[in-house]
Amino acid sequence: MEKKLRIKITIAGRVYPLSINNATEEEGMRKAANRINEMVAKFEKNYAVSDKQDVLAMSALQFASQVEIHSLSKENDLKKATEKLNVLSQKLDSHLE
Repeated sequence: MEKKLRIKITIAGRVYPLSINNATEEEGMRKAANRINEMVAKFEKNYAVSDKQDVLAMSALQFASQVEIHSLSKENDLKKATEKLNVLSQKLDSHLE
């Protein structure tokens, strides 16, 4: 059984202890925490927000929307590629008959 690594991540001034599996996961967690902290700082600088929970919620919404937009874009790209492949397949079928 692999031993879990214990790390501490700081997000918006609060420390969170985490258990992770390996150094790659640690790097990912630290990069994610840094991006969140950058987003929190940006919202605090640009908007009159007095509550950390508000900037954290706004940051969560920003990141979640980026994931959803990327997912929708991938679905659209897949749909277009499938349509093109179907057209090519029909053309090949017609030439082979």
